[in-house]
Amino acid sequence: MTSLTGARILIVEDEALVAMLVEDALLDAGCEVIGPAADVEAALRLLNETTPDAAVLDMNLGGDSSAPVADALAERGLPFVVATGYGASGLPPRHRGVPVLAKPYDPADLVLRLSSLLKSQPLGA
Repeated sequence: MTSLTGARILIVEDEALVAMLVEDALLDAGCEVIGPAADVEAALRLLNETTPDAAVLDMNLGGDSSAPVADALAERGLPFVVATGYGASGLPPRHRGVPVLAKPYDPADLVLRLSSLLKSQPLGA
């Protein structure tokens, strides 16, 4: 599996089992995991408390859109991957260029996608 040693990754996911699987995959890849946050309020609070290198964002959190989290990440220039069962068509137009992983996905694909996103920017930038 690709290494993301030292990368600080925020997980925003409301399904506990999925969040645990993502966390395990990221820890195995050498990441420091922030969260997981299961709702928009918790995710925004974590973003105010710490600065991740990237994030994994479920767009549907218990029926609520996580677009405010995507907006906050974009405003800070932080890359993120959207993990969703709705595909790219479920993204707000302003975030249509963001990488999307269709659920269910292989955690190894997530690690590869994050690695690709972070190659162009130094950690902690």
